[in-house]
Amino acid sequence: MIPKIMRILICGLAMLAVASFAADQKVIKKVAAPQTNAANGQQMYESYCASCHGKAGKGDGPAASALKTAPTDQTVLAKNNKGQFPALHVFHTINGEEGIAAHGSKDMPVWGPPLRSTGGDRRAEVRMRTNILTCYVESLQVKQ
Repeated sequence: MIPKIMRILICGLAMLAVASFAADQKVIKKVAAPQTNAANGQQMYESYCASCHGKAGKGDGPAASALKTAPTDQTVLAKNNKGQFPALHVFHTINGEEGIAAHGSKDMPVWGPPLRSTGGDRRAEVRMRTNILTCYVESLQVKQ
């Protein structure tokens, strides 16, 4: 039989452990992505990508620590691809055509629905926005 004081101590430690674990859990606040200027790659990036990839593209956005998979450092895509920016890969990733496990389904990424809804049936506008965003990601590349 465990003495009463020991039970109280064990329960107290267990509650502290649970409270500590709960405090360490990161929560990603989900808010609707704002509409952006279709011609402004930086504005689209900051609205749709920076929460995970960081404003400078280093993978250090405010939501990054809550993710199971660390966001890609967008600034080294060319460096990691023999000095060539993988524009088509980035375009298809943004467009949801090329699956990235960390992004989930085509509808999950923060940029997915707003990017597609702005174009509606106007595929040309969606492609234009995706191209402008791809060009902005290219502008983030470190100089080699």
